[in-house]
Amino acid sequence: MRRPDRLGLVCAVPLIAGLLLPFAGLRPNRIAAPDALHLPDIFGWPAAALVGLVAVAAVLGGRGRAVRAGAALTLWLALMGLGATRLSAEASALARVSPGAGFWLGGLALALLLTDALARWRPTAVMRLGLLAAAVILLGLILTLWGDTSLLKEYANRRTIFWTEARRHMALAGGSFVAAVAVGVPLGILAQRGARLRGPLLGALTAVQTVPSIALFGLLILPLGWVAATLPGAAALGISGIGMAPAFTALFLYALLPMVVNTVAGLDAVPPAVTEAARGMGLTPAGRLARIDLPLALPVILTGARIVLVQNIGLATVGALIGAGGFGSFVFQGLGQTAADLILLGALPTVALAFAAQVVFDALIELMSKGRP
Repeated sequence: MRRPDRLGLVCAVPLIAGLLLPFAGLRPNRIAAPDALHLPDIFGWPAAALVGLVAVAAVLGGRGRAVRAGAALTLWLALMGLGATRLSAEASALARVSPGAGFWLGGLALALLLTDALARWRPTAVMRLGLLAAAVILLGLILTLWGDTSLLKEYANRRTIFWTEARRHMALAGGSFVAAVAVGVPLGILAQRGARLRGPLLGALTAVQTVPSIALFGLLILPLGWVAATLPGAAALGISGIGMAPAFTALFLYALLPMVVNTVAGLDAVPPAVTEAARGMGLTPAGRLARIDLPLALPVILTGARIVLVQNIGLATVGALIGAGGFGSFVFQGLGQTAADLILLGALPTVALAFAAQVVFDALIELMSKGRP
């Protein structure tokens, strides 16, 4: 007979709380206080009991937990959409249905159980990419059921702005990532080859990392504003004291340290015997770097690139404070209006992008590391 393991017992607490606490909130309009509704209030006791049994099956240990936890999480997410549709049918057009504390707690517990089960399963890199693609498709199908939730109503009211800010967010995070890779890898090679340069360079980049992100954004306003006002053509290129330019520059500066450090570490880890063999074959220093050192150091360099991309996706949110746009604009608008749905509209895509980048880079690093010494 299957029994809950240690993680199952830990996750059972928030899962039970999720079943007991309000699953959704129904508000007569966007700013009114919600009426708390439990699962039996929305679907009836038989359906709520069935959901409880599915949740219990996810808590039990043993083989097949990934399937059981995945099915339970899918059902949990789908119930939110189905419940919103049922509640909206009996309410006014201005009414909003938002996830309650029970939904978030239960969803978090099921997500933890699914993540742990997948980690124990240890899928290959290709399988992880396949699972990511399947998760994206499944999430897209579930979101078709969420049309009456307050979160998707906020999205529907801002559909055009949402995609405009999405493009700005990806341009900010992706552009600074590419610039950091293009500059950080050559700097790392120079630092690994020259002992005199390594200390001062890493010290300066470490000092940049110690500056809080909001302070760095603020510190860049004056010099970039001076450049825009003084240098001909700078403003035409988009350089200004506020907006995309200081946010891009700050993200680029933050990203340099992981890229340089990982490049140095990757080159340092090349076995001396391999270097000697390459030298014995008559390869020039440039040839050894291009054909031996960099390919062997590539997994470590890619690890730095993964850190940089995930970091930039998250930090780009703060850029909205100085007019850079991106998903952070929804987060700060939501904070100003005390609108949780608007905050989630900016936060959830950011988390999803960072998670997808992490999975893709992890798989890429594993594929690149196969068969290496």
